[in-house]
Amino acid sequence: MKKTAVFLLLLVCFTLFYGCKKTEDGSYVAPIVISEKINGVWALTSIKQVDEIAKANGEATTEMVLTDQFNFASFSITFQVDANQLPNIYSVSGTAPGLLSPTGFWDMDYAYPHTDGTASKINLYSDATKLAKTATLDILTIPGEKKVLQFTMIRKINGVPFVSYTYQLSIQN
Repeated sequence: MKKTAVFLLLLVCFTLFYGCKKTEDGSYVAPIVISEKINGVWALTSIKQVDEIAKANGEATTEMVLTDQFNFASFSITFQVDANQLPNIYSVSGTAPGLLSPTGFWDMDYAYPHTDGTASKINLYSDATKLAKTATLDILTIPGEKKVLQFTMIRKINGVPFVSYTYQLSIQN
């Protein structure tokens, strides 16, 4: 009994002294935001047009690949961030049809991926105050190890989708 009491006393003392040891966790690092991953120049690798009305009606032919048509292969978009990795300005270049405004400002609906599985959104604006929205892009693939960005732009009339464009882009060095 005496040996057990001594052992327990030593164990308690050791635990108290060990508990006083300060653990170095490092310095605070801000979490990575989606805009940090999107920052850069993105060149089109493919674009697909989807007839949303035909799709809603269950018709067979609803998609058309536009990559090699209308000079879409020349399309690129640049997303720039400020010093704090927050969305700033964007610009579109190339001779593809102007589905997106050539320049403007952008932001995200939420800085991090949604936990409920819904698509993150890039909002495009024509003004620095971000009051005049020109388009919303639903992000399908967030760049990670593979430097691929994929988003969809859905065009609507009176709130009803009639056509969508799915862009797949790769980062330019």
